Amino acid sequence: MKIKETSLKLDISEDTLRYYEKVGLIGPINKVNGIRDYNKEDLKNIEFIKCMRSAGLSINTLSLYMKLLREGSKTIDERKKLLIEQKDLLKIKINEMNETLEKLEYKIKNYETIMNKYERNN
Repeated sequence: MKIKETSLKLDISEDTLRYYEKVGLIGPINKVNGIRDYNKEDLKNIEFIKCMRSAGLSINTLSLYMKLLREGSKTIDERKKLLIEQKDLLKIKINEMNETLEKLEYKIKNYETIMNKYERNN
């Protein structure tokens, strides 16, 4: 699958795909006559990277994970450990975001109360 098709299918920019290849997150991507040709495994890896990036994992962490993945089964324990660490960090982040959400909801409710009082007095 060419880069444009891959970009549209996975909703990721062509520039980002090129960047991911440049920094070693994916690839090297097979090229036919100089044109990138993404295979099913590439697409699977890109979807995983996209998901992890949306959860806040760093490029460095993902680069390490993908490097370990390419090294094969001898790195399974190390990859699992890395994913567990990231899961724990994500749980902390989710808790922090939930606390922020509660504060925002409180503030919004407070403003609604103030607005209702103001509207009744006018």
